[in-house]
Amino acid sequence: MSELAISGRAAQPSTLADEGRRNFLRRSAWSVFSALMSASALATVRFFFPRVIFEPPARFSVGRPEEFPAGTVNTELVEKHQVWIVRRESGEFIALKAECTHLGCTPRWLDSQGKFKCPCHGSGFRANGTNFEGPAPRPLDRFRIELAADGRIVVDRSVAYRGLAGEDSDELYPQSLLRL
Repeated sequence: MSELAISGRAAQPSTLADEGRRNFLRRSAWSVFSALMSASALATVRFFFPRVIFEPPARFSVGRPEEFPAGTVNTELVEKHQVWIVRRESGEFIALKAECTHLGCTPRWLDSQGKFKCPCHGSGFRANGTNFEGPAPRPLDRFRIELAADGRIVVDRSVAYRGLAGEDSDELYPQSLLRL
């Protein structure tokens, strides 16, 4: 007789397979439980460090007047502040909001054509912000612009002047125009 038969335990292939399966299921259950607990702990820790969107300040300095040649549009501030600084031939400054008044796309300054052109629906704006083509219902919005005590130009995005269709924004909002 074999030793297994003497001990009273018969070796059955299905019993070994059942035990392996039980061990596998036991390990899997603990792995899933551990993963869920880790995810819960991570979510709890993440809760205490919320995502915060940092925006640039509403009032910022753009430089000295002599840094802007007459008859030019400065597009360097579009990425960070969503503003164009326009210096007219007469030396006056305007701060235009870089957002189309039709659906909010960001127009591009086309220096060769002397206009802002919206890539979304084709609205066109002159250098002073007046709309003259496309579906835009009104001129570009302007921001308050002034000369600080230190001689630098300061734009205040918290004070916006909404352009009105058919109105001259220079006369309507004199604070949106910096005359030197």
